[in-house]
Amino acid sequence: METVLHRYNPWWSGPLQDVPGIARPSADSELERQLSNPQVIFITGLRRIGKTTLMKMAIHRMIRDSVAESRQILYVSLDDYQLQKNSIIDIVEEFRKINKLKFTELVYLFLDEVTYKDEYELQLKTLTDSQRVKIIASASSASLLKSKKAYLTGRHFDIEVSPLTFTEYLDFKKISIAPADSGLKENYFEDFLKTGGIPAYVLSGNPDYLRELVDDIIYKDIAANQQVRDVRILKDFFLLLMERAGKQFSVNKIANVLQLSPDTARRYLEMFADTYLIHLVRRHGKTNERILSPKKIYAADTGIRCLFTGFRDKGSLFENYVYLRLRKYDPEYIYENKTEIDFYLPDKTLIEVKYHVEPLSPAQEKLFNSYAATDRRIIRRDEDLL
Repeated sequence: METVLHRYNPWWSGPLQDVPGIARPSADSELERQLSNPQVIFITGLRRIGKTTLMKMAIHRMIRDSVAESRQILYVSLDDYQLQKNSIIDIVEEFRKINKLKFTELVYLFLDEVTYKDEYELQLKTLTDSQRVKIIASASSASLLKSKKAYLTGRHFDIEVSPLTFTEYLDFKKISIAPADSGLKENYFEDFLKTGGIPAYVLSGNPDYLRELVDDIIYKDIAANQQVRDVRILKDFFLLLMERAGKQFSVNKIANVLQLSPDTARRYLEMFADTYLIHLVRRHGKTNERILSPKKIYAADTGIRCLFTGFRDKGSLFENYVYLRLRKYDPEYIYENKTEIDFYLPDKTLIEVKYHVEPLSPAQEKLFNSYAATDRRIIRRDEDLL
C-alpha cells in the first residue's frame, strides 16, 4: 500500500508540480471557503465533470500557500483495484505512519470516489470522531450518498460540480471576443450549446468521449450497481429521456413504449437522476400537485443531449442551459390552465426562457404578469443570467 500512496501523493517526497487542467473559479473558491469548515465536504456531480481536478488544484494551492505542509495532505482514488482490500481507516493509518503523523495532528484527506468503499459513511464518522481530520470526498452517485449520509446528518456540506458555463467554455477554448467583434458571440454561444460543458470533450471535440462517458454510467453505475440485466432497455430509456428533455415527462407513457411496468420505469428514471445524467424539476403548487404532477426532465449537459438527438430546437437547448445555471436555487415550474412558465425560484422570482426574439404566447404573457411573484424575468441570452 505504501508504494501506491506515494504514487498518488508525489508532493510527499518531491517538488510541487502544476496540476493539468484549467481552474474553475466558482467551484475552486467554494471549496477553499469550506476548508475551514469542520464538516465533511462531499464533492458531487456527473462522472468526468472535473471533481478530481478540483481536488488536486485545491491541494496544489494549499501547499503553495502554506495552508498545510505537504506531508499533512493525502489524496487517494478509492476505486483503485490495488486498494480494494484496504478500508479507508487502513489507508489513513498507513498515511500517518508513512509521514510520522500523530493522531492529534491535523491532516487533510482527499478521498476520490468514496462510495466505492463499503460502509464508507461509518468510516468517515469514525475518523472525524477519533482523529483531527478534514475530509473532502467525491462521489458520482447521488443514490449511494443519499442512502448513507444519515450517519453524517448535520456533519456534511455538499458542493455539486456543474458543466462549464459559456464564460468557462470560452476560457477553456482560449477564445477572447473583443468588443469590436461582439457580433461573433452568438455564433460561439451556439457552438457552446452544441458542444456542452464536459471539460475534456470541450477540449477534444471527440464524440466517442461522450458516448463512452454515457456507456460507463449506464454499465457501471446503473446496470452493475442496480442489477439491471437488460442494458439495451436502459439505453432506449435514456434516448427517450433526451428526446423529452425540457418537457413534462410521463412515466406511464414511457412504460408503455418500452413495455415496462410503471414501477420499473419510475425506478429507472430515479437511477438516471441519481447518476446526474438527468435532472428532474417538480411542479410548483400545493402538496398534491407537487407529488402527483409529472416532472420536467433536463439533460445534465447540452452536449450529451445533442449527441443523442442532434443539434436542433435551439430554444429548448437554451432553456436546458438556463436550468443548469439555476439548478443550485432548486427551481420549480408553473403549470396552470394548460399554460406553463419555465421556472419559479424559492425567492418568488418568476422566469420564462425565450431564446432571442421568441415571443410569449398570449396565455403565457397573462400568466406571467398575473402570477404572484416578487420579480419577473425573461431570459433571452446568456448575459441575462448575470
